[in-house]
Amino acid sequence: MGAEAAAGRTVAVFGAYGHTGRFVVEELIARGFVPLLSGRDAVRLKAMSVEYDVEARPASVDDPASLDRALAGAAAVINCAGPFATTAAPVIEAALRARIPYLDVAAEIEANAETFAHFADRARAAGVPVVPAMAFYGGLGDLLTTAAMGEWTAADEAHVAYGLNSWHPTPGTRIAGEVSRGRRDGRRVRFSGGRLEYRDDAAPVLEWAFPEPMGARQVIGEFTMADVVTVPSHLSIPEVRTYMTVEAARDLSSPETPAPVAADRDGDGSGRSAQTFLVDVVVRSGGEERRAVARGRDIYAVTAPLVVEATERVLTGRTEVGAGVVSAGEMFDAGDFLRALAGQVTVELP
Repeated sequence: MGAEAAAGRTVAVFGAYGHTGRFVVEELIARGFVPLLSGRDAVRLKAMSVEYDVEARPASVDDPASLDRALAGAAAVINCAGPFATTAAPVIEAALRARIPYLDVAAEIEANAETFAHFADRARAAGVPVVPAMAFYGGLGDLLTTAAMGEWTAADEAHVAYGLNSWHPTPGTRIAGEVSRGRRDGRRVRFSGGRLEYRDDAAPVLEWAFPEPMGARQVIGEFTMADVVTVPSHLSIPEVRTYMTVEAARDLSSPETPAPVAADRDGDGSGRSAQTFLVDVVVRSGGEERRAVARGRDIYAVTAPLVVEATERVLTGRTEVGAGVVSAGEMFDAGDFLRALAGQVTVELP
């Protein structure tokens, strides 16, 4: 690969040595990109750079000059380092200075809302695409909701039900959760009446009829995820609800639940865990209902093909919007994007 071609395929990964970051680095390599490893832990970066035979550039969100050095020559940056309440804004600022696309895998509701609020005008003016929450939470649900909407320009309500057989959270997930709970003073959040609401009451326990073979399961109602930011950012839907299977919510809340471990039951060496998921999206308008479903394995591993597919499409101009802060469903042709994930995610679209 020539120098010019390599530069066009070089993607900086901030937080490269994290659990999700490693999946992203491997997905980039598999697709012919050149990952440029970054993050604040120089020791872990060095070890990873030797392992993958790629360049590492330590950087800290507290040091803008180090971020500028880390992104020099990169065609885009993927931020995998949580908590995004701390990392998103500094890395976006660096991407704007470098005039390169920024994508992240943030699941934090407040961090994503702040990205839309604080950077929409600046990113548009700079001609830079900023795609937050391009991950299992936030991105996949938004793509499914957009695909389910089809030609509808508005709907009364959207429901995103997460059917996880278990949830072994990474240390990063636990830290991000603590940050989010602290920012909202322990209250829960939901999206109703076209805005975020913070509530002190307990979330309801409901029954959700997932497609077979999962079937009816108890879920935590209003177990709110990043979809309540991404979906309403571009779709006229005043009520957006997300749900989580009771078993997975219990795993997440228990300090005894271990971190995910590789199962590799398929013998593919992918490092994926045995955790499976089914995401069931229902949109309703008047008396009509539409549904979209996604099935797969390992919520952290599947984030890699999501964000790398997005990066490739941004870099090759296969987007619906050129610049600004844009969610997955608005930035891309949702149905085409989801079908491109075949082999990683199985989808059923209306």
